[in-house]
Amino acid sequence: MVNAQEELPVIKQCQLLDLPRSTYYHVPGPVNDEELYLMKLIHQCYLDRPFYGTRRIKDWFFDKHSLVVNRKRIQRLRRTLAIETLYPKRNLSRANQRHKVYPYLLRGLTLDSPNQAWATDITYIPMAKGFVYLVAIMDWYSRKVLAWRVSTTMDTSFCIDALEEAIESYGRPEIFNTDQGAQFTSEEFTTVLKTHQVQISMDGKGRWVDNVFVERLWRSVKYEEVYLRAYDNVADAKRCLNNYFEFYNAERRHQALNKMTPDTIYYQSAAKMAA
Repeated sequence: MVNAQEELPVIKQCQLLDLPRSTYYHVPGPVNDEELYLMKLIHQCYLDRPFYGTRRIKDWFFDKHSLVVNRKRIQRLRRTLAIETLYPKRNLSRANQRHKVYPYLLRGLTLDSPNQAWATDITYIPMAKGFVYLVAIMDWYSRKVLAWRVSTTMDTSFCIDALEEAIESYGRPEIFNTDQGAQFTSEEFTTVLKTHQVQISMDGKGRWVDNVFVERLWRSVKYEEVYLRAYDNVADAKRCLNNYFEFYNAERRHQALNKMTPDTIYYQSAAKMAA
């Protein structure tokens, strides 16, 4: 009989969790400057050439920067950045196979008002020393960024915080679209959506175009804000990103929106619906 007050030995804990003891004792070290530099270059290459695999990235390093970087290192750094080549291939998704995956609901859907469909995604933000992950929630109709969060880890909690803030501030959407990442397929995340009676939609494997508006947002954020600076720390990143998203929503005109801003489209359409 197991004594609830007795602490299990490490070897027993690892056996129960099906983990090697080396994982239990592993303490990750800080990312050095060279790794951070390579990660920044890989991400810049990804934004310009999202269809490049590791072989082409290796050639790109040599052609553009006279750097010799082996493919295994590129693969490891891409995993850290949580990015994948944008073409269909086997085992593309990082989904947790134990989590339920939902169908894609936006194909062929006509969007004519705010809060019909929201979408989200996670991206990597480099800093002077280290990096953070950014999650943003966007209204598809107006392109308005409704909420965002940054985190030093790829956990689920910061995604849930952004989702709850968006719902509290703007009400609930009819449909919420994500990719098949473990953060979004987790029970904790989907439970929030189900509680608010939101239909859950997920991109198909390798179907980056299913979430194209958020992908375009990331490109704008990187080239108009992130790559123009070197954030000193997480607080500095948050402050600057907050300023950028205020500009993006209230001042940045979009050709696809007849040269109007996301705020203008969102609030004018919402006012018409309420009238």
